[in-house]
Formats: sequence, C-alpha cells, structure tokens
Amino acid sequence: MLRFLTAGESHGPAEVAILEGIPAGLSLTISDIQKELEKRRAGAGRGGRGQIEKDQVKILSGVRLGKTLGSPIALIVDNQDFANWTDSMSNNHKKPGVQPQDHPRGDIASHTRLVTNPRPGHADLAGALKYHFDDIRNVLERASARETIMRVAVGAVCKKLLLEFNIEIASHTVQIGEVKLERVGPYEGPTLFNKIKNVFEIDPEIRCIDPVTSQKMKQSILEATKKRDTLGGTIEIVAHNAPVGLGSYVHYDKKLDGRLAQALMSIPSVKAVEIGDGIKNSSQLGSEVHDEIFYSKHFYRKTNRAGGIEGGVSNGQDIIARVYHKPLSTLGKPLNSADIKTKKPTKALVERSDICVVPRAGVISEAMVAFVLAQAFLEKFGSDSLGEIRRNYEGYMRSLTTI
Repeated sequence: MLRFLTAGESHGPAEVAILEGIPAGLSLTISDIQKELEKRRAGAGRGGRGQIEKDQVKILSGVRLGKTLGSPIALIVDNQDFANWTDSMSNNHKKPGVQPQDHPRGDIASHTRLVTNPRPGHADLAGALKYHFDDIRNVLERASARETIMRVAVGAVCKKLLLEFNIEIASHTVQIGEVKLERVGPYEGPTLFNKIKNVFEIDPEIRCIDPVTSQKMKQSILEATKKRDTLGGTIEIVAHNAPVGLGSYVHYDKKLDGRLAQALMSIPSVKAVEIGDGIKNSSQLGSEVHDEIFYSKHFYRKTNRAGGIEGGVSNGQDIIARVYHKPLSTLGKPLNSADIKTKKPTKALVERSDICVVPRAGVISEAMVAFVLAQAFLEKFGSDSLGEIRRNYEGYMRSLTTI
C-alpha cells in the first residue's frame, strides 16, 4: 500500500515526510525532487517567505546508491526562517509572550505574543475552538500551506515511478481572478499536453499557455497587490498516458475520480474540484455530453468531456481535473473579527502571506494527482520490485488487444 505522512510547522525547524510503498529498484536522486520544489518556489504573487527559504531537500532513508530499497523513504526540508522564530516556536515549556526577562534587549518580537484575532476564511477560529487553544498560532502553523512542500517532494517520487511507464502529469493556469483562458475548440489531446508540459519553462511566473492571457493575469495580481488584497483562480491538471483500468467501479472508496477529488480538495485554499467538463456538462443534454466510442484496431473516442474517467475507472484518455482556489485569507487590509479571549471586536491577524498562490500551486496539484495515480497503479500492477511491476504491466497491456 502506497501512503505518506507529513509533519512540521510553518516556522518550525523543518518539514518532513515519510513515503511508504515505493518498490525497490526505482532510480531516484535529490535532483528529481529538487526540480519540483523549484517550481513551487517560483511564480508571480509570492510573498516575503520566498526570499528566505531555499527549500533544499534531503533524502534520509529508503534510497541507496541512487536506487530505492523498497523501505520507507524519509525526506526533510529545513525551514530557514526558523532562526527568526525560535522563541515563538520553541518546544520547551515556556509560554510565548510572558517571559520579557528572556529578551535581553527588552523587546519581544510580535510573533512571540499570543495570537487571538482569527482570520475569516482560515482554520484559525475553527481550529482553536476544536482543540481548545488560547493561542491561534497552534493552529495556523500547521494549517499553513508550507506543509505542501512535502506533498510536492512526495509527488516528485511518485512522478518518477509513473514516468517509468510513460505516464506524465502537468498543469497550467486557466484563471486568475476574473481573467480566464478561453478554450478554442475541443480538447486537443497530446498537442495541448505538450504545451502544458512546457509551460513552466516558457512562462514561469504565471504558467498560462496563452501569452496574452498570461499578461492580463499578471496585471490582475499587480492590481491586487496595490490594493493589499488577494486573488484566487483555477488550475487544470492533465495526466497523459494513464492506462485503462486504474480505480474501480466496485466500491465507493476505490473510484478514481472520488480519490482524486479528495486529494485535491485537501490542498489549502482549494474549494472545488472538477473532473473533465463536469461543470459545463451539468447544464447540457446527455447527447451533447458523452464521449462516443469507436474502434479501429483499438477503442478510441474523438472527445474527452468525461476527463478520462468513467464509472470511477480510467478509460485510457488523458485524465483531466481542475481545482478552484479561493483568495487567500490573510489580507493587507484585514477584515473584521472577534478576539477569542476578550470576545471584543478586532481586526483579523495580518500574517506574512502571498497575494496569489495560483501560479505556483499547480505543482502541488500535480503532486497529489501523481500520488493517487501511483497508488492506483500499484494496486493494479504492484509488487516489491520495479522489474516485477513492469512484467505485470506489460502483460496487462498486451491482454487489452485480445479483448
């Protein structure tokens, strides 16, 4: 069973992950993971944290001489900003904000004080009430999107496994604020996928495949920055060359689209997930929606409105998902809130944050799609070693031509 666990606070010493279930014999280096982390670092709308963190990953276990061992893979990324937060994020018994004698200069940094003014739209208030905290920092440090750096690291390993079987995953920005990439004709299959796959090299700031739309999106981010506001948007993720038969129609929790939706919804600020043309299809006739089936040496379709999944099972077409990010909760001009201790009106917390996460969040979605597909792939073809998986996969693919 492929599974992973992450740990770490946003301003704590490090972010860590353990990935279990990757078979033995997969070639894996730090550079395979690092290139994905670099995609997460770059992009328009980034806040001040990006100037501090280097996001250098280390592999602590599960890999020897460039090959996976089949044992758990442990990964770690040090938080450089921890040096500025050691008082606030200490794991000793002292309580932040009540030890002025511990500060020789007589100044207590703002981030050592109790946080009691929750941000609308964030986990702040719900988390504090759930765990009975009097300091919201206990919530926001873990609820922070900083945790997603380890999802990207885990996803990089899963991508490497899938690539052994020619399965590729890429994403691009289709909307920021009110600026939206307009579609021209039906989905273009491999031609469009190649554009999406190369979008980071062509447009690392916005990652939109249309230059004109990209400039409009960038301008929207600049305008939001001037207003000290935030912007959301939409990302499209495409998995190319996924074989027929991943997932299952037999059990609700094995359906591939359901698993993808859960994984993608778990990303901070994502509020909706769409598979294929799901939103558009809901307002059309069935005759306008379903992808007709043809046969010429193999089964194929001329359209892909279903997004590559039918009945919870991959059908051999590109798997297409879209995630919809809300604007981030931390605003330069904070909204009204209520203090969790005094219950009096206050302004929401202003924590260092991005203006728009969309351009660099695509790689996080790619990582979650990679994990789900790798998990489903190993359920169908899995074994202890890459060689045995390859034999299972090749035998299955040959069998499809005899049906």
